[in-house]
Amino acid sequence: MKMKKKAFLILRNNSLFIKMFLIMVISIVAVSLLITFSSIRMSSNLFMDTFSISNTKALEQIETQFEDYSYAIVGATHEVQNNGTVKRVLTQTNASTLETYRSYHDISQQIERIYRTVESYDANMIVLGNNERLYNVNYSNWPVSWEVLRNHPITEYTVNRPNTLLYQYLPSTSFTDEPMIVATKALMERSTGEIYGVLYFPIREAQLKQFYEGYTSAENEVLLVDATGKIVSSNKQELIGEEATDILAMAKEVDEEQLEFKDAHVFDTDYLLMSQYLPTYNMYLVNLVDKDAVLDNLINTKEILLISLGIVLLAVIVVFIISRRMTNSISRLVKQISTMAKHDFNMPVAETGGYEAKKIANAFNSMLSELQEYVDLVVLAQQKQRSAELMALQHQINPHFIYNTLASIKFMIQQGKKEKATDMIHALISLLQNALSNVEQTITVEQEITDLKNYVLINQSRYGDGIKVNFFISPDCLDCQLPKLILQPFIENAFFHAFNEKKEGFVQILVSQKGDNLLCEIVDTGDGMEMKGDHTKEDIKEKRHLFSGIGIRNVHERIQLLYGEQYGVEITSEIGKGTKVKVELPFQKTDIPANSNKITSI
Repeated sequence: MKMKKKAFLILRNNSLFIKMFLIMVISIVAVSLLITFSSIRMSSNLFMDTFSISNTKALEQIETQFEDYSYAIVGATHEVQNNGTVKRVLTQTNASTLETYRSYHDISQQIERIYRTVESYDANMIVLGNNERLYNVNYSNWPVSWEVLRNHPITEYTVNRPNTLLYQYLPSTSFTDEPMIVATKALMERSTGEIYGVLYFPIREAQLKQFYEGYTSAENEVLLVDATGKIVSSNKQELIGEEATDILAMAKEVDEEQLEFKDAHVFDTDYLLMSQYLPTYNMYLVNLVDKDAVLDNLINTKEILLISLGIVLLAVIVVFIISRRMTNSISRLVKQISTMAKHDFNMPVAETGGYEAKKIANAFNSMLSELQEYVDLVVLAQQKQRSAELMALQHQINPHFIYNTLASIKFMIQQGKKEKATDMIHALISLLQNALSNVEQTITVEQEITDLKNYVLINQSRYGDGIKVNFFISPDCLDCQLPKLILQPFIENAFFHAFNEKKEGFVQILVSQKGDNLLCEIVDTGDGMEMKGDHTKEDIKEKRHLFSGIGIRNVHERIQLLYGEQYGVEITSEIGKGTKVKVELPFQKTDIPANSNKITSI
């Protein structure tokens, strides 16, 4: 009873999975069996009956074409060897000009008569004598000189085998623009065995291809492979001249074992290889049939589609009927999710129904909980960012700075210092124009330095020039971009907090390129301060800034918010010697060229 109860619980908890799995397995097996049976039956019958027989006959017909050409070559060769005029002219030496002309006329007549035997194949005919005489029936077909042909490897190979009619592959060279197959035969005196010349029948590969081109197709390739394994002719132009020793080995195996065909994997494709040896040429005629392409053409697609469609429709109907009865709990779960309060991710779904439905509901509720936490974090981050931006916008300009500056201008005018007052007004106008625009806007280093100079001018006019400010700006940095009001807080800090004990000193502003970064340094010779920690902005207490509310910490956070944590502000200071501030930003250029080739200093 316990075993039965346990088995029943397993089936009940996994009923949906088990039933759907069984249905899909049965459907897939049925489809696979029917398609495989149909494919094997049609492919084996049609392929073996059609391609094996037809391609064997095609190879025999192609072989006949090659043999006919070979018979024509043999006939022409026999006539040349037995022609007394040819022999006399090729062995003639020390002849007069008249005799040479007559000899040329006589041999030309004989060669042209003999050439008619092979003329229909568009082959050429060349006779070469040891007495430096060469007769070329169609010179434009192979414009070769006596010297080149006499020392050519095919001539040497022919002379070393004087009793054999040879067929040799000649790749495209400087004197033949496309590959050729050249039939050669040494002309030899039978009684003495002396060789007095060589006979050549070059035929272009394009003409030779016509012997079999009508029997080829996209899935049916023909190759002519010589005894060295080189492809001398093919319906695929890119294969001509390639080494194919593996194909040669399989062709020999088919011929020696008298096989109808052999499975071969060449050129990254599966083929059926059939071969016919051409003894006259000492070459193999190879037929490669693409198995995949042929099977694609032979499979009855309509029958397979109808069978597959019937099985799929039957499976869909069965699965729909069974699953519809069993998935009510899942349907209810989907309905809860669909009708959930709009964007109310705090409302969990009810974990009811079958085992699968409970698992899905539990996972969905966990996802909702994590999603809510993530949304809270995003909202909090956005609130902080908006607060920081709003604070920066609200405190860009301190009204006391404007009031005090205007009061100073009024006092200058009353004292008759109109030019100085005018300069101060211009500086204030320019400073306010740039400061009151969008705080997130970036400006050039040149514009930032101009604003700093205006700020320094206003403060020196009000408080005197006891604090002197020098600017050292690299010219290639003038058009570099940086956020607005990045350097101003540090100048302000130096003016109002660095010289409390010392009343005079210097502030140096240096801007240069450091690798891929823009390095801005503000160095003062003021009182200095005690540093601790890692000498960054966290060690500096915020102080009231008279011009803008953008303090040192705000600058550091703005830089890291815009460019990343690898950038920011670093401060070092020593009591009695002064403070050094380093601001690192990414080096970002504008399209405006720098105005100077020298370092700018004031």
